[in-house]
Amino acid sequence: MNSTSFKKYKVAVIAMAHLIHDVYSSFLAPILPLIIDKFGISLAGAGILSLSQRIPSFMSFVIGAIAHKLPWRWIIILAPVITGICGSLLGLPNSIVLLGILLFVMGVCSASFHVTAPVIIMHFAGKKSGKGMSWYMLGGEAARMLGPLTVVSAVSLWQLEGMWLLMFPAIVAGITLYLVVDNLPYQKFANKKNEKIYWWKTIKSYSGFFISLTLYMIFRSLMKGSLSTFLPTYVGLQGGSLISGAIALSILQTAAAVGTFFMGGISDKIGRIRSLLILAVLAPLLMLLFAFSGTNIQFILLVLLGIVLYATTPVLLALVLEQGSSQPAMMNAGFTTINFTTNAIAVLFTGVLGDLIGLPMTFKISALLAIGAIPSVLLLKKYSSEDQK
Repeated sequence: MNSTSFKKYKVAVIAMAHLIHDVYSSFLAPILPLIIDKFGISLAGAGILSLSQRIPSFMSFVIGAIAHKLPWRWIIILAPVITGICGSLLGLPNSIVLLGILLFVMGVCSASFHVTAPVIIMHFAGKKSGKGMSWYMLGGEAARMLGPLTVVSAVSLWQLEGMWLLMFPAIVAGITLYLVVDNLPYQKFANKKNEKIYWWKTIKSYSGFFISLTLYMIFRSLMKGSLSTFLPTYVGLQGGSLISGAIALSILQTAAAVGTFFMGGISDKIGRIRSLLILAVLAPLLMLLFAFSGTNIQFILLVLLGIVLYATTPVLLALVLEQGSSQPAMMNAGFTTINFTTNAIAVLFTGVLGDLIGLPMTFKISALLAIGAIPSVLLLKKYSSEDQK
C-alpha cells in the first residue's frame, strides 16, 4: 500500500539519481556528428548505433517479472555509476563494435533503473502520484538539458578522446547515493500479501490498456525520436556549429523539464486522459510549425515543443501505476518496454528516412503521423481505470 503523504526528501533522492543517470545516458546525440565523421557512417548507421543503446529496453518486461528478486537499492546506486563510466568512454573506441558494446551496457543499466525507480516514487508520493512523477521526470529532463552542454564542453576542452575525465563525478555521485539511499525491498512497494508474480495473467488482464498505450506512443515516437537524436545533426545541416546543435538540444530539454515538472501536478487536477488529449492535439501542430519555420523562429518553437512533447511521460507513468495492479513493477516494466521499444524503432526509422528524403522532410512526416495519437487517447480512455471513476 502507498503512504498518503508526499515524502519530499525521499522523492528528491530518487529524482537526483535519475538526474545523474540520464546526464550520462544523453551523451550520444550531441557528439553524434563527430561519431559520424570519425567512423564515416550514414544517418541510418547512426540510427543503428543509437539502437544498440535502446535494445536492452526489450529486457524491461523481464526485469519487471523478476523485480521481487532484484536488489533495488543497488540498482539505484550502481546504474548511474556504470552509465557514467561507459558514457564517459564513448570518445575512446576506434572500433564501432566496441562503441556499440558501451552503449549496450548503458542501455542495460537504463532499463534496470527505469523499471524500478518510478515504483519507488509512486510509494513515496502518496496520493500525489502525478506530482511525484513530475519530480522524477524533472530529474531526467534536466539531465538531458545538462548532458549535451556537459559533453560538448568536455569535447571542446579535451577533444573526443578526453571525455573519459567525466567519469569521476559519476563515481562521486555513486558514493553519495550509497550513503543516502535507503534499503528498498521490493515487497514494500508491491502488496501486503506478497502475491506471486504471474506475468502472463498481468498481460492478459491489461492487454487492452497496453495495446492502446502502444498505439498512442507509436504515433508520438517519431517526433520524439527525430528531435532527441537528430536535432544537433539537423542544426548542422542547416549550417549551425556543434555548439549550436548542443544549445538547441539543451533548449528542447530545458523546456521538457518545465513541461514534465508542471504537467504531472496538472493531471492530478484535470485528469490523466484529458491531459494526454490536450498534448496530443498541440504537439503535431507545433512540430509542423517548426519544420516550416526559419532558424530564429525554430528556437522559439523548440521551447513550446519541448513542453508539450515530453510532458506526457509523468502523466503516463502515473496512469500506468494507477491501474490497480498488485504488481506495480510489472506494470511499469510494460510501460518502459513500450516506451523504449517505440523510441528505438522510431530512431532507426528516422535515420533511414532521413537518408532517403532528408531530415527536414522527415520532421514534417513525423508531425503528420503524430495526429494519430488523438484517436489513440480516446481508445486509451476506454481501457483506463480512470474512465471508471
